[in-house]
Amino acid sequence: MAGGIGVLLAMASAAPAAALTPEQEAVAKKIIEELQPSTLSKDEQMKELEWFVKAAEPFKGMDINVVSETLTTHEFESKTLAKLFSDLTGIKLKHDLIQEGDVIEKLQTQMQSGRNVYDAYINDSDLIGTHVRYGQAVALSDYMTGEGKDVTLPTLDVKDFIGTSFTTGPDGKLYQLPDQQFANLYWFRADWFARPDLKEKFKAKYGYELGVPLDWSAYEDIAEFFSNDVKEIDGVRVYGHMDYGKKDPSLGWRFTDAWLSMAGAGDKGLPNGLPVDEWGIRVEGCRPAGASVARGGDTNGPAAVYSLTKYIDWLKKYAPPEAGGMTFSESGPVPAQGAVAQQIFWYTAFTADMTKPGLPVVNADGTPKWRMAPSPHGPYWEQGMKLGYQDVGSWTLLKSTPAERRKAAWLYAQFTVSKTASLKKTLVGLTPIRESDIKSDAMTAAAPKLGGLVEFYRSPARVAWSPTGTNVPDYPKLAPLWWQNIAEAVTGERTPQQAMDNLADQMEQVMARMERANIGGDCAPKLNPKKDAKEWFAAPGAPKAKLDNEKPKGQTIAYDDLLKAWKEGRAQ
Repeated sequence: MAGGIGVLLAMASAAPAAALTPEQEAVAKKIIEELQPSTLSKDEQMKELEWFVKAAEPFKGMDINVVSETLTTHEFESKTLAKLFSDLTGIKLKHDLIQEGDVIEKLQTQMQSGRNVYDAYINDSDLIGTHVRYGQAVALSDYMTGEGKDVTLPTLDVKDFIGTSFTTGPDGKLYQLPDQQFANLYWFRADWFARPDLKEKFKAKYGYELGVPLDWSAYEDIAEFFSNDVKEIDGVRVYGHMDYGKKDPSLGWRFTDAWLSMAGAGDKGLPNGLPVDEWGIRVEGCRPAGASVARGGDTNGPAAVYSLTKYIDWLKKYAPPEAGGMTFSESGPVPAQGAVAQQIFWYTAFTADMTKPGLPVVNADGTPKWRMAPSPHGPYWEQGMKLGYQDVGSWTLLKSTPAERRKAAWLYAQFTVSKTASLKKTLVGLTPIRESDIKSDAMTAAAPKLGGLVEFYRSPARVAWSPTGTNVPDYPKLAPLWWQNIAEAVTGERTPQQAMDNLADQMEQVMARMERANIGGDCAPKLNPKKDAKEWFAAPGAPKAKLDNEKPKGQTIAYDDLLKAWKEGRAQ
């Protein structure tokens, strides 16, 4: 890979190792005990901590402020790791937790004003295209071998991170360092799916087995079956689907988090479709060239319109009546209440909350009654396309942060992802970032209570789940357009086609402004001239013409067969 990432393990000029004072050694030993288990031995952890103490000496006494969204993983960092780091290094570290939208707002404020709001940010890798084009973020691969070499952990082991392909720009440089990541998967009640009476009923009606749906046809059949045929289990009204639909910024994530590509919009390619990505944005080289079908995009193409139509149909037909008025955070706990059979769009960040003892979806022995599996795909999807979304919250340094403050913040960032701390953090927040942690004995021991999380992250399937890619030139400006337009389709003010037409047009207006201002230099937007849609449909790849049959016969797979495939190195 270009940009120097491959040589980061062989960095020289690290802070010299030296014996700690008795007080420092006592603090280090306390940290090591608190951060168990680790993939490092205690001696290896001690060496890492010694390095942090020595590297931090020039910054002792500084007040450093960093920020992230509120997640279980970041709460552990804010409440536990920040204090341990401060005790160890003498740097007074404050890790703020705010809402995701507020993180982006603070980041924008600093980028636009040049005023140092925070010394480092954990922001989604969805902003990679923004960071590459606006030139405000520090290219970490350059920093770690240049200006920040003396404060870059020799044992950071960048190759061990599973998400660096998502945080690398078209120039081959690493712009962000993954801190936590979680996928958007399919969730289902394995105990209900295993019941002989329900299996028999389902097969009699649909002609195939009740199991993990491989496609949207099967998902829809299962939703219909539980909502309208089964209706009630153990005296409780049950539903075959769960979602949310309130006009709220979180409705945008519901779609930009790869819903269109799950249906089959966009092109083949991992981590993102090329030349057309899962937002429907086409690039020529690295230049965004359009979102509408008329310019070769797919935001308003048949696959995208189908995906929005299905979302609305399923929400209204098969979800609990209150789901349409819920936001993302309000809908999250609902499956754990025990009345939902499956959810096509479920974030593994909810795993910790879904495994709490005493929940209706957890057995007395602590094992879950539910499982997670790869999301089913729509009829436009083809092998080689991404299958879903993965959130990758990543450390980002800005050029407007004073150099010494940036170095001190970078030390803390590395502490939170170091091998000394990362396995313990993974077990607390269940958002793994390192291959070594995923393959550890501790994760093997935890697996039976995590409903498929460990198996998923050990499987070859995981590469088909990826964040927003580099085609999106300005995430903060483009993302809000999604919920504003989609909400009008949910309420019936516009048809799905009209909503997606409007969305594509508004995105192109933003890109046209960027083009006029040449934001992004060689990767600035350059919109294609409009052509008849038939010309684009006739060309290979996206956008694709409307299918004659958008509901082929459903296909399912037994969960045990899926696990077997993963162990053998197959995606399915």
